[in-house]
Amino acid sequence: MKIPTLSGVRGCVLITVRGEHVNHLINALAESGIPVWDIRPTSNQTADMKLLLRDFHALRPLLKRTGCRMHVARRIGLPFRIVKLYKRKFFAIGMIAFFMMLFLLSSLVWNVNVTGNEKLATEDILKVAKQAGIRPFQWIFRLDEPDKLSRELSMKLPGTSWVGVERKGTTITIQIVEAAEPQKNPLVSPRHLISRTDAVVTSIYAEQGRPLVEKNTRVKKGQVLISGILGDGAAHSQSVVAKGEVKGLVWHEYNLQVPLVQKRKVYTGERKNKSYLVLGNRAIQLWGYGKEPFEKSKTLTEHDPLTWRSIALPIGWMTEKVMEVAEAQETLQPEEAKKLGIQGAVRDILAKYGSDSQIISQKILHEKKENGKVYMKVLFEVEERIAEELPLVHSQGE
Repeated sequence: MKIPTLSGVRGCVLITVRGEHVNHLINALAESGIPVWDIRPTSNQTADMKLLLRDFHALRPLLKRTGCRMHVARRIGLPFRIVKLYKRKFFAIGMIAFFMMLFLLSSLVWNVNVTGNEKLATEDILKVAKQAGIRPFQWIFRLDEPDKLSRELSMKLPGTSWVGVERKGTTITIQIVEAAEPQKNPLVSPRHLISRTDAVVTSIYAEQGRPLVEKNTRVKKGQVLISGILGDGAAHSQSVVAKGEVKGLVWHEYNLQVPLVQKRKVYTGERKNKSYLVLGNRAIQLWGYGKEPFEKSKTLTEHDPLTWRSIALPIGWMTEKVMEVAEAQETLQPEEAKKLGIQGAVRDILAKYGSDSQIISQKILHEKKENGKVYMKVLFEVEERIAEELPLVHSQGE
């Protein structure tokens, strides 16, 4: 038979019928206009079938007439679910309250982010946004359309060429495009470029000014490399800002000492977890109270927000893993210690004199092993920038 419309909403029962005249009962149901479906014989004298809840009491006279007996195997549909919920009223009330709270919390603005600003202070932008109604704990339905908010913020924020407002879930992002201003070149007084150290020039490029040295020239500290005075005399001279790049070979001597026993921190595998319920920008600790049992530790934080249809809700779970840390010792061979010390010296050279500096050669002048350490004196030959500025000072008579 055809399944009645909305049988799940109206409610139905799965019954098992027993008797010698089960087929007579099915015919009688059809004659009476009582719909049954999913009729499935299980033996010669038993069969399973479904019928609507409203027709359940009308089945009894037909059972007596045909001499059959009936057993309810399953109750299906909304009416039975409502009865179960009524028996568990407190659970139902809690579920309803939870979803209501979830709906209310997802209807609030929890975070306001500002991106793209470099010159404008974030605090000033948030202050103007608050005047337009964009602030944490604001109802989302009370906000104007994003286009209207963008125009309002753009008028109130000088120095912006475009302001965009985007809402994603409970977070509002204000995108700022600052107006481009013509670049103001700083006022620079005439100057020389001089050598900041003793070196041998390897390359010289004068963009502006008069070069006074050539490649492979040995120079001393303070010697003029590119002059800021053009001309052949006081009457026919002009002061300019010397510009250019000069590189040279410079020698750096390092006294290194490297311990043969190196200490480092390792995880022991012991840990303690702390669990928090996150509501917006606040976290409420639920588990993991008590003092930390470790003398030394490191904390790793994991945040797992609750999402609904790819929207991050202001409710979530946060776990802090407090990991025990211990100190481990590693004994190095002398060659490994020497390599480690030289690598540290090279990093120091690149940090001080520029990452474009090149180590041309290195030579260990002296080394010894004493008191659990390796001592070295190392001479590095480095190609680096050697020019620095020297302002030109003119006398009053000039």
